[in-house]
Amino acid sequence: MALWRGSAYAGFLALAVGCVFLLEPQLPGSALRSLWSSLQLGPAPAPPGPGSPEGRLAAAWDALIVRPARRWRRVAVGVNACVDVVLSGVKLLQALGLNPGNGKDHTELHSRNDLKEAFIHFMGKGAAAERVFSDKETFHIIAQIASEFPGAQHYVGGNAALIGQKFAANSDLKVLLCGPVGPKLHELLDDNVFVPPESLQEVDEFHLILEYQAGEEWGQLKAPHANRFIFSHDLSNGAMNMLEVFVSSLEEFQPDLVVLSGLHMMEGQSKEFQRKRLLEVMTSISDIPTGIPVHLELASMTNRELMSSIVHQVFSAVTSLGLNEQELLFLSQSASGPHSSLSSWTGVPDVGVVSDILFWILKEHGKSESRASDLTRIHFHTLAYHILATVDGHWANQLAAVAAGARVAGTQACATETIDTRRVSLKAPREFMTSRLAAGSRVMLNPNEPVVEWHREGVSFHFTPVLVCKDPVRTVGLGDAISAEGLFYSEVHPH
Repeated sequence: MALWRGSAYAGFLALAVGCVFLLEPQLPGSALRSLWSSLQLGPAPAPPGPGSPEGRLAAAWDALIVRPARRWRRVAVGVNACVDVVLSGVKLLQALGLNPGNGKDHTELHSRNDLKEAFIHFMGKGAAAERVFSDKETFHIIAQIASEFPGAQHYVGGNAALIGQKFAANSDLKVLLCGPVGPKLHELLDDNVFVPPESLQEVDEFHLILEYQAGEEWGQLKAPHANRFIFSHDLSNGAMNMLEVFVSSLEEFQPDLVVLSGLHMMEGQSKEFQRKRLLEVMTSISDIPTGIPVHLELASMTNRELMSSIVHQVFSAVTSLGLNEQELLFLSQSASGPHSSLSSWTGVPDVGVVSDILFWILKEHGKSESRASDLTRIHFHTLAYHILATVDGHWANQLAAVAAGARVAGTQACATETIDTRRVSLKAPREFMTSRLAAGSRVMLNPNEPVVEWHREGVSFHFTPVLVCKDPVRTVGLGDAISAEGLFYSEVHPH
């Protein structure tokens, strides 16, 4: 009887505390937690809705995200574009008659079995990857099966087209897109996107996006995170055929921001072709009038020599970079940067390690008094957080820019207009070091002040967590939407 009375008493008090939560939501959280813990009932539940860490963070973002004083009016984007066919990776592999087995990374896919092994390798890590499929006939057979598969969806694809589409959502912006645009892609593009006639072609380029969900299983395989595996046999984008059309269109269009992407598509080409094309890329960028910032969007790569060439030849000619954790680590490995002995990330990438590599890129390849470089900005994004690193004196509105990039990651993944706090979770580290190589400081994350700022030798860092969608509707194009949104809220100082 005494035991029953004790349980009833605890239950009654728990109910009373619950009522306090509901009736006095403004009561300090510390007081409620103290009351709850004094009852020895375990950790206090987070108050629902706006009072949760996710709700407080989303509200703080909304207050921080303000439009810059000087806004972009005309944005030119090139040069990779295609139609993305999005479907379940496991279901497509099953439809191709493939069975689960061991994973193995392939830098290039030559067969259905290579596709299966590479997909299993990256699904097991929950990591995004993109590969070239070398066999044209096999690819077209797989692409046809995928395109006609029940539930397969067709979307605007290619970094340039996705970034252009995101910018075009702002009706006061004029957007030029140069890339191989076939009839299906032209139909999918926003009316606000202008495509020069020279960019139109009779046949679309298709990229296959094999998605998987967090916890999805196939045989012994279980995905730790939702992500996607992309592959294509893409001739137009692989040769960057629209580069010259892009640059020649700029004179008439007169943009105040240029966004370039698609360099990673050259991986399937010969070394000689890559060398020659990169020189032409450099010439093309140098033809863009001085004072117009150029943003380079990187994407998944496996060719270290090509990545090293991009770092040493192209970085100094562009103003801004956008990249994720896979690209950042591969970049450091390819160009002998800090932490390059790290073979891969485990879990959420360490903030101090990421910060060190970003600092090294800007110090080694960015603008300085002793170096003729234009690079002053890097927008880094990973699932759990973003960092915007800028050389001091060149950019404004960074708090808003990094917060806007993180906010769009949560809304686009969940396909909602605003952050739905019931469908997202805070997965960023609650405390972290700002550097692993220098005398970094320890930061404690506060959802009420979600953008953390620190400085290191003339470089400013702005960090913010991401509210990760628990059940993402679509993961493709998130990085491009993030980069576009971050750029949209960024303001470059005229020089």
